[in-house]
Amino acid sequence: MTTDLTEDEMRQALFGSTLCAEPMRVVPKQEELPTVVIRPPASVAKRRAPGGFTPRLRVTLRVGNEFEGETELIVHEADTMSTLQAEQDAMKAARKKFRYVELVSVKPMS
Repeated sequence: MTTDLTEDEMRQALFGSTLCAEPMRVVPKQEELPTVVIRPPASVAKRRAPGGFTPRLRVTLRVGNEFEGETELIVHEADTMSTLQAEQDAMKAARKKFRYVELVSVKPMS
């Protein structure tokens, strides 16, 4: 076995013959695909689990219409787990009737 190979011999050994005039074309056979019918999902009624847990928060606010005047405590119940959302909902509801609103507490209901 000789180790003195020319560049052409090395190319032929690695890549095969370079004498191909045209590259071969392979035309893939086109198969007929089955027709696909997409149907909209049937309407599913939302059901609540019987005895399911509904998260509720109790927000206590101190409200009044006079600056540093008489105030009263009101309680707002929110159906959410987010304390921030419960606080914002309570503040929005209280501002419809009172001018000054101060948050006292946000606690989960049991």
